[in-house]
Amino acid sequence: MSPCCWLALLALVSPTLATNPGVKLKLTEKAIEYGKQIGIATLQQKLKTIQIPDIAGTEKVSPIGKVKYSLTEMKIVNLGLPKSDLTLVPGTGISLSITNAFINLHGNWRVRYLHVIKDSGSFDLAVSGLTVTDSLSILSDETGRPTVRGVNCEAIVGSASVKFHGGASWLYNLFSSFIDKALRSAMQKQICPLVADAINDMNQHLKTLNVLAKVDNHAEIEYSMVTPPSISKSSIDLNLKVRVQIGLYGAGDDLPHELNGDAYLSAILMRVNLGHTRTDNIPPSSPIRLNTRTLGTFVPEISKRFPGLMVELLVQTVKEPTISFQPNNVTVQASCTMTAYAVQTNSTLTPLFILNMEGSVSARLFVAGVMLAGAITLNKFEITLGTSYVGPFQVQSLDNIFRIVLKDVVIPQINVRLEKGFPLPTIGKMELINTELQVLKGYMLIGTDVKFT
Repeated sequence: MSPCCWLALLALVSPTLATNPGVKLKLTEKAIEYGKQIGIATLQQKLKTIQIPDIAGTEKVSPIGKVKYSLTEMKIVNLGLPKSDLTLVPGTGISLSITNAFINLHGNWRVRYLHVIKDSGSFDLAVSGLTVTDSLSILSDETGRPTVRGVNCEAIVGSASVKFHGGASWLYNLFSSFIDKALRSAMQKQICPLVADAINDMNQHLKTLNVLAKVDNHAEIEYSMVTPPSISKSSIDLNLKVRVQIGLYGAGDDLPHELNGDAYLSAILMRVNLGHTRTDNIPPSSPIRLNTRTLGTFVPEISKRFPGLMVELLVQTVKEPTISFQPNNVTVQASCTMTAYAVQTNSTLTPLFILNMEGSVSARLFVAGVMLAGAITLNKFEITLGTSYVGPFQVQSLDNIFRIVLKDVVIPQINVRLEKGFPLPTIGKMELINTELQVLKGYMLIGTDVKFT
């Protein structure tokens, strides 16, 4: 496992335009430095794969005459990039600069001259003063993931020195300058394509960014870039859109729904449909039992029309909850309806009434693994009568009973889902360590180191 030290800035903001980011991801100096190390190491490995093709030809060498020669089986035995750097260019991209690099090769030689004389041996080639420069731009691909592209690669092989060993190596030394040039030219042609290969490898890793992260079987979060990255001298900022694709469940319907921005958190409230909550969903310690006898204590008409029946409740959100970020405080405002049904002996449901509910909860947020999780507690709760199927009644009489239902059933079920968390944007097999979460005015800030496996 390799340690990676970078900090992520996660800002969840209410969108005013469709292109506004829901998440801002900041790669800090530690991240950039780590990226430099990985990038240069990757490039070095790529350059070690340089394949020099066999070279053969004929040269006139005085006083011998024509000499046929060949250089074969050339392999790199050493390569160094003592002065290499990746530098951020504000507003532009990344500059790659490699100077004073060196490459050492070993190969075999063969000659034939005077028609019948043959000889062979080995040689060592030392290339020095190797310079590679490239300008890298960071863009967004068709999936909304960041991608890197090289736009101006140039490679120059400064000088080469060949030493021949064995046999008539003195003969090669007579035209070593020509061989130097041929070897340098063959090597120089391969460097920029290998730089492009290293960039492609980087893009393969960037393609693992979870632009579509599964929450569960019914919901997923889309992360994708909405603008090109913002590059300064010391950091790279990525602006990601947040779109939550969820299913709303009620009365047997499965309705797709998309949310943006602060809905990243409120989506779970939007899709929490408790279905038909019965007494067996209520903890035994609760004083409330969901049946017509209990409700009939407050609304006599219920127990009169439907004596001795169980009651089921259906809780649904009616509009997108809103989230307020204040220092060290997250508040969620939600509007819901609660429908009460009498369960007939044949299991059919008869509606009793529909209540409109306005509630406020405080949320505690935390990072668990690579998930953003949380828990809520009730702040305030108000109900009004929406529709009654059992005649008029004073809804305030039900305030206490449903407040208990909220605390004992609704909120615990929401917290069970919130504790599972929502996936944060990650790349590959990544772990978040030394994580700190701060709630500030209008957004929250997550600072973290990461570790790749």
